[in-house]
Amino acid sequence: MYLLSDNSDTWEGMRLAGVDGIILHSGDEVEKKIKELITSEEIGIILVTEKLRLMCNEYISNIMLTHKKPLFLEIPDRHGFGRSKTSITDYIKQSIGLKGL
Repeated sequence: MYLLSDNSDTWEGMRLAGVDGIILHSGDEVEKKIKELITSEEIGIILVTEKLRLMCNEYISNIMLTHKKPLFLEIPDRHGFGRSKTSITDYIKQSIGLKGL
């Protein structure tokens, strides 16, 4: 697992949880790092903060469509971008077929 973050708070929290990562601030930096990571046999999951995902959405979507590995997961961070407090719970329920609960 590897974290691509746009802020030090998320990076530091994930580092304390044992997840390696990097802080990036531009789309070019993100694309360069992803090109490096997709060639690694050791990286199975890339966590991407919301802000970086929005910044490189088309690029990341293309990688997801053309590569089996790694799995990309967008994670919420301190920026929040208007998600509800139950958005992760709602997503999990929807993904396992519990839409109305």
